[in-house]
Amino acid sequence: MKKHDIVEKNAGLLMVFIVIAISFGGLVELVPLFFQDETTKPVDGLKPYTALQLEGRDIYIREGCVGCHSQMIRPLRAEVERYGHYSVAGESVWEFPFLWGSKRTGPDLARVGQRYSDDWHRAHLYNPRDVVPESVMPSYPWLNTAKLDGKDTAAKMTAMQTLGVPYTDEQIAAGPDEVRGKTEMDAIVAYLQSLGTVIDKRR
Repeated sequence: MKKHDIVEKNAGLLMVFIVIAISFGGLVELVPLFFQDETTKPVDGLKPYTALQLEGRDIYIREGCVGCHSQMIRPLRAEVERYGHYSVAGESVWEFPFLWGSKRTGPDLARVGQRYSDDWHRAHLYNPRDVVPESVMPSYPWLNTAKLDGKDTAAKMTAMQTLGVPYTDEQIAAGPDEVRGKTEMDAIVAYLQSLGTVIDKRR
């Protein structure tokens, strides 16, 4: 009996070798990425989110926006023509958690920043069908009245600083005052307007 016959006829042994092969392949593909500048260094011009944008990002996550909108433009002609420059890892080095995703019930938002006015975003979030009649997106009217108190803003920024985001102590100290009294709508619009603007400016 040939050696490969032994493996092929032993399901358990075959599974072990399959796991070893996939693990080795995964390591060969993934490990080098941890040492390449293009995947570990921020792109030129990238700045940390402001305190208001960071709060907006948390609201974006809380409301489940990431469940319907990816933030990952693939390097394919149709994608780039519709959404703009494909996503690069250097844009997301300070994203914790990163929000690339693959779900597109709605359009990709990786380059939505500065594509529409603040007023458009406010109207769209308040009632999407006012600006996009065929939209299936839910309405978020409470964002206009829910106010930020800033009590957790400094702690959030400190946590991000611990993870490598280059916030200064001065920025962290000023964070609560920057957001206090602003609405959740102000915050999420600020966040949306920041998305993808660094790469767009470099094109």
